[in-house]
Amino acid sequence: MGDLGIRRATADDLPAIVAMLADDPLGAQRESPDDLAPYLAALDRLEADPHQHLVVAVREDRVIGTLQLTVIPGLSHRGATRAVIEAVRIHADERGGGLGGRLIEWAIDTSRELGCRLVQLTSDKSRVDAHRFYERLGFTASHEGFKLRL
Repeated sequence: MGDLGIRRATADDLPAIVAMLADDPLGAQRESPDDLAPYLAALDRLEADPHQHLVVAVREDRVIGTLQLTVIPGLSHRGATRAVIEAVRIHADERGGGLGGRLIEWAIDTSRELGCRLVQLTSDKSRVDAHRFYERLGFTASHEGFKLRL
């Protein structure tokens, strides 16, 4: 992995992050890389919330991966705090080289450090390669997820 770094995302990283979010059939339908205004507003909200961790993976000053980790205190599981991993993306040129595993490892380690007892994520049903990836990392497809667009 060479000189890979994982750090908190900044506004300067948004063009690269949004480009990665848009770089697949699902993202191409819902993301707008030409209009960063809503992403800047979202980044402001994320930065204001200590439970949100939007990070980028960087090599040679180039953003090559990203994910969002959200920490949620709760009552279930005997009052356990859980972490949710969202928006995992790897630049197309970097896929298959272990970067995704490194990012997930970072998220799991950070979750432990923050006192979480469970890490969860969702993945669109059409992303079968991602499902195999998460299962190789030890995740279990144990629940059926539901969403309601508002």
